[in-house]
Amino acid sequence: MAFADYQNEIYLDGLRGVVPRLPMTFAQSEAPALAALPAAVRSYVAGGAGDEYTQRANVSAFERWGLVPRMLVGAKERDLSLDLFGLRLPSPLFLAPIGVIGLCAQDGHGDLATARAAARTGVPMVASTLTVDPMEEVAAEFGGTPGFFQLYTPTDRELAESLVRRAEAAGFKGIVVTLDTWVTGWRPRDLAAANFPQLRGNCLANYTSDPVFRSRLAKSPEQDPGAAVLLWAQLFGNPLTWEDLPWLRSLTDLPLILKGLCHPDDVRRAADAGVDGVYCSNHGGRQANGGLPALECLPGVVGAAGALPVLFDSGVRSGADVVKAIALGATAVGVGRPYAYGLALGGVDGVVHVLRSLLAEADLLMAVDGYPALADLTPGALRRTG
Repeated sequence: MAFADYQNEIYLDGLRGVVPRLPMTFAQSEAPALAALPAAVRSYVAGGAGDEYTQRANVSAFERWGLVPRMLVGAKERDLSLDLFGLRLPSPLFLAPIGVIGLCAQDGHGDLATARAAARTGVPMVASTLTVDPMEEVAAEFGGTPGFFQLYTPTDRELAESLVRRAEAAGFKGIVVTLDTWVTGWRPRDLAAANFPQLRGNCLANYTSDPVFRSRLAKSPEQDPGAAVLLWAQLFGNPLTWEDLPWLRSLTDLPLILKGLCHPDDVRRAADAGVDGVYCSNHGGRQANGGLPALECLPGVVGAAGALPVLFDSGVRSGADVVKAIALGATAVGVGRPYAYGLALGGVDGVVHVLRSLLAEADLLMAVDGYPALADLTPGALRRTG
């Protein structure tokens, strides 16, 4: 079945008097989704760093590129599949890691819901270190869809190794190391609410279930949750350097992907150090304000990456955005807030709806504009719009 068939399902349902109960665009979903979330979670999910300039710029950067239509190319059949780290994937879309996605579901188990949506759509999930449910339970919901584990590297190397080993044993297909979050950026919305979810004991299941973490405590996390939170705060922030990279590389034979690389020199150095992929992202504008939109960094990252795959996220709101990022050289494109809002509104079905909508739009755009395959989406397919 082609991704574009989702629109046919919707139109045929309409003949029976059934209209979609979930919004069709990100803009339509934002207000009701935020209203459905508790206030503390709302500020964390929707907010960014500083005055949120970079967060807005990530989104508007896509508007400065336009796809050039090509006609008479016979784009009746489109192929959005790709090979990534030895895996054959049906599309270039993936679910970017969100550290409080567990709290976005009405039942408080959003990590499991997202994993179930990944299983239903074939869209891989990058599961955060910060989850409500342990990584083993999340991975068990993937079905035949591969998943990746995002590592916030703790200062305790034995704990870091334990987390990676658990991810391997659970069946994750790669380790994504986030580099830009060893300290939390200045986030006025969260500060106004004096709320940081993890300091309240939320989304720490991968720590409290870990034997190494538990061995560092005088009492179990169940007996003394406050001590567990304090230990987490002491161990979380590791300002990694290039000297740490050989150690990280030694932890696993799984593909190692570095998240947060936006400068070509950093990309080249990472490639020389033996990583398997790079991830161009500015954390959706949540960590540092006043910087370049991630999309503006993408061509330079791709040029420096050589044969390495380049994952990308930050500001993706539509299927058109996915197509543009692929044309600028991304191998795979991550979506974040849209699926968080889908989850808040409709649980598993809400995430599936968001993913199918993004893929249907991307598929139809490639059909209408004459790009039958991902390989046809090159920088030459785009023009600056202003």
